[in-house]
Amino acid sequence: MSVDTGSLPKTVHVSKEALEVLRRHTGQLTTEVGQHLESKLPWYNQLSTEERASLRLIAQRGIAGLANWLQDPAARSLPLVNELLGPAPTDLMRTISLQRALQLIRTIVDAVEARLPGLMPEPDQPPMLEAVLRYSREVAFAIADVYARAAESRGAWDSRLEALLVDAVLRAEPAEQIASRAAAVGWKSGAGVVVVVGPAPEPADAVFLSHLRRQCVRFAGDAVVGVQGDRLILLLGGVTSLEQGLSRVLSHFGEGPVVYAQHEGPIAKAARCAQSAFAGCSAAPAWSRTPRPAAAEELLPERALAGDPHAKEALTTGICAPLQAAGHGLLETVDAYVTGGHSLEATARELFVHTNTVRYRLKRITEVTGWDPMEPRDAYVLHTALALGRL
Repeated sequence: MSVDTGSLPKTVHVSKEALEVLRRHTGQLTTEVGQHLESKLPWYNQLSTEERASLRLIAQRGIAGLANWLQDPAARSLPLVNELLGPAPTDLMRTISLQRALQLIRTIVDAVEARLPGLMPEPDQPPMLEAVLRYSREVAFAIADVYARAAESRGAWDSRLEALLVDAVLRAEPAEQIASRAAAVGWKSGAGVVVVVGPAPEPADAVFLSHLRRQCVRFAGDAVVGVQGDRLILLLGGVTSLEQGLSRVLSHFGEGPVVYAQHEGPIAKAARCAQSAFAGCSAAPAWSRTPRPAAAEELLPERALAGDPHAKEALTTGICAPLQAAGHGLLETVDAYVTGGHSLEATARELFVHTNTVRYRLKRITEVTGWDPMEPRDAYVLHTALALGRL
């Protein structure tokens, strides 16, 4: 069943007498609207005196605006916000939310709809009721537009603050400045930061970033999203399930490696973590079997080859130095094993020990460093660490 909307008149006409009645009773209607608001909206009575006066002024402007809207049909295509809110749009948004603003309009319309037609001459009652309904619809759309524009402005400002935080972390600015920028974006996590870096898709506009941020907050207490050049960067705090969370957002990155790094401390001291993730993303193409996503620690050799000082330090202090400190021939054993073709027998002959001794030492190497020399990838990491240690 279809409705012929073409049969509805485009404009509403009332007599001059009806307009005069409306103008004469503006004050009375405003008073009755105020009483209606107090009785119907519980939150209205919790506002301050100035806030209630501001809302009553808006109601008064709305009733007066109805008369102007009826008198001048040409003005009906013009925005109603300036006439209705005057200089107070910002004050209105600070006072009440959009939901309450629409409740306010609905309550005002109910009060006017119940009282106004009875004041009109009988022929003008139906068109006046229709005018109230049409006018209230226009007002609701106008106020919703004000709130939508304000939300867009806040979103753009928030994006700029997030970009500044990402830049401060990557540049390793002083901890006080990073903490200040984190507080500006509402960062609440005291400890535990995950930095994810990968290729940015096309286009990475504000809508995309907002959607990605909503996906991140499903598994992280804090989520900051930024784009630098062709890189998409996530700063995550309070992550509950990293593996599941990364699988959720992985599709939002472009084609190419995605690398993450973790820091157990506060975001103010997460600069090294972010730099490691960024360096890992740059060095990942050197490893043809880089997983997606990959931890920055898995890419230590490639990062070291690319000149990352943090990777070089991690390899020498985290692998070479502990092996040397452990003694018992561990350093010599891993050197002979990785350079002698990964053969237990060849290593045993070179070191003049039994093969079981080699097996025991290789097990100890895994316990000391966390890398298993019997795994090809781990052996490559150990080999690189030994080379850096000699340098």
